[in-house]
Amino acid sequence: MSSSQQGAEMHPSRWGDPARAAALPESTRGLIELVFGLDERPVAADPALAPSALGPDLLDGLAALVGGDHVRTDDQTRRLRTRGKSTPDLLRARAGDLSDAPDAVVRPGDHDEVAAVLAFAVEHRLAVVPFGGGTSVTGGLVARRQGFAGVVSLDLVRMKRLLAVDHVSMIATLEPGLRGPEAEALLAAEGLTLGHYPQSWEHATIGGFAATRSSGQSSAGYGRFDSLVVGLRVATPRGPLELGTAPASAAGPDLRQLFLGSEGTLGVITAVTVRVRRLPAVKVYEGWRWPSFGAGTAAMRTLAQSGLLPTVLRLSDESETAVNLADPAAIGGEGATGCLMITGFEGTSAAVEAKRAAVTALLTDLGGTAVGEAAGEKWAHGRFDAPYLRDSLLDLGVLVETLETATFWSNVERAYADVKAALAESLGDPSIVLCHVSHVYETGCSLYFTVAARESADPLAQWGSAKRAASDAIVTAGATITHHHAIGTDHKPWLAQEIGPLGVSVLRAVKADLDPTGILNPGVLVP
Repeated sequence: MSSSQQGAEMHPSRWGDPARAAALPESTRGLIELVFGLDERPVAADPALAPSALGPDLLDGLAALVGGDHVRTDDQTRRLRTRGKSTPDLLRARAGDLSDAPDAVVRPGDHDEVAAVLAFAVEHRLAVVPFGGGTSVTGGLVARRQGFAGVVSLDLVRMKRLLAVDHVSMIATLEPGLRGPEAEALLAAEGLTLGHYPQSWEHATIGGFAATRSSGQSSAGYGRFDSLVVGLRVATPRGPLELGTAPASAAGPDLRQLFLGSEGTLGVITAVTVRVRRLPAVKVYEGWRWPSFGAGTAAMRTLAQSGLLPTVLRLSDESETAVNLADPAAIGGEGATGCLMITGFEGTSAAVEAKRAAVTALLTDLGGTAVGEAAGEKWAHGRFDAPYLRDSLLDLGVLVETLETATFWSNVERAYADVKAALAESLGDPSIVLCHVSHVYETGCSLYFTVAARESADPLAQWGSAKRAASDAIVTAGATITHHHAIGTDHKPWLAQEIGPLGVSVLRAVKADLDPTGILNPGVLVP
């Protein structure tokens, strides 16, 4: 493994770059102790793994396809490809449970090698789990073992090329193993940007963005990842697919949509062609104060329906505003309360000036109070840091996790209240439930919840109960079970409710046709 690959790895029981992990400041630690108490939780040493279930003949067969250096069965490599980064994933790893480790990590170098590995897996009945950045938070990397000779992690880390750039059409073709910063660096050298910045951006990959319908923090300006995709190349057990030959088409149903959000269950995405933009000359982020979450969401709706969305638009509810700032007065002067909104503008100087002026005028007319660029810069500086804070809180016995949904504007108030109440009731005291909106459309928005509670003796069961209560509330309220986290294994029961029996039948039929032996990520997504 190269040093660059080593640097991108995440610890099995923590998020992100271990060098960036830091203890909580004493002031924050004191606040946590006051609210939750402190119950420091040791992290188990990396356990030895069960021996690989793959015998020498199978390993030699895989090595013949991709090269001996690219088939790994050592414990450390297998640990790094075990599960994703949900709080339950981390709790299991912290307790020394890495029982879902793959039997081998196989690293193909191009589309043809991916196709060859899939054919080999079909022949020898091996489950294949496509692996990008390992940032799944819904159990999307835990394949069902029953009925298979073993589990292979198909690690796309070697597939990191910028394959083509069309400056006239403003599209670019990228390989799936490129992590967010790597893709942006390659595009920046061409004077371009993708503009896709989910919280997982530093570690998640182009292929993962596509396979989970990712949505970035700048989605108001650049769009969701699936809206950026104009073409796909996919390797399936039945053969290759090349999809997307024009900017728009009436040639039947759009088959690209089968693979956007498919989570590696229908095929392996080996190239993604995306719409790109010119690198912005100016980036400005600023804060606004609103008297209530309802007033802030109403302002967001007005912006969206007026065609005045900035590049970044997000709103924290009263609880999240207070917790993130530690001092609600900081967003509006002495004695101020309310909700913090962040707006961001990117583009040419003239475009930013014009859009910012129009947004400022509208938000002021709607009753918002501008609080300056300091709040916006603070958000921009820390936009990828929240998962590191989760690790620090788990160390102290505080359970922290997130979930999200989306709904139409007319249903936002109900969905917000019902999900928040379900979480608070299930978790009990002491607990905190926070929420923000970070993805906005003309017809509705996302709702992203963060919870913190004192860990019980069985935190997995504790979160499982809260997750079920919140998911039931989401479906009952008529919202979607996921806006951008995907289905994985965690959301499958509620996906079945959302799409109905006939929808499940259609999904199973597609799976059966493209993957008739069921080797691709078995147990994930498909109810």
